[in-house]
Amino acid sequence: MNHLHDAPGTALPASAAPADTPPLLTTLRTRLNSALGGAARAWLDQALDEAAAHPETDGPISVWELRIAEAGRRCGPEHAEAARVLLLHAARADAPALARVYRQGTADERRAVLEALPHLVDGPEALPIVEDALRTNDTRLVAAAVGPYAARHLDAHNWRHAVLKCLFTGVPVDSVADLPRRARADTELARMLDDYAAERRAADRPVPHDLYRVLDLTGPPATPTGTGAPDSVTDPTAPDGKES
Repeated sequence: MNHLHDAPGTALPASAAPADTPPLLTTLRTRLNSALGGAARAWLDQALDEAAAHPETDGPISVWELRIAEAGRRCGPEHAEAARVLLLHAARADAPALARVYRQGTADERRAVLEALPHLVDGPEALPIVEDALRTNDTRLVAAAVGPYAARHLDAHNWRHAVLKCLFTGVPVDSVADLPRRARADTELARMLDDYAAERRAADRPVPHDLYRVLDLTGPPATPTGTGAPDSVTDPTAPDGKES
């Protein structure tokens, strides 16, 4: 969670992180433990213990799901997302539980679900959550949706459209996990980028600089047909008009 400051970590009690906690989440817990005040830290300790002890749903909603909703008030908006990710992990939330929290949650709670996905679900069963986020125009959700889980499980067609969604909405392509590997030699993505750039130029609108960055990763772009566009997209901001 890159919104957390690089505060010095403090030693955690042995019960603070289960043995199978991914290292990234252990680091997250350490930083959060240092950043929170005493009352917030005590609340989080209790909430994580509750989630670990009673992950099942009792009635329409589980105790740990209520704690997800409370995190903003208890930990403050700056730290709520990190607390929610840790709660989801402590509860061992599976794809149905994550879908329920996402569906019923606020935008901030939905973002936490997206951030937690790669730590909790191994297979593609949570893809509907990612696909829903990519249909929104909420840039914070789009940025979270193109993280490591999408890099592993989105098929080529939907992944390409996710990259274009970032360009459409102004989400930096640095948010796209594993972009160099997935874009490498992808001539169809290059064609889509070239077409999009041609459309922008035809409308006398600027072409996002991130488009050229992604285009570099795909290799030589395919020649568009019927658009009158050049064989390649040239970054007008590059020195001497060289391809970016």
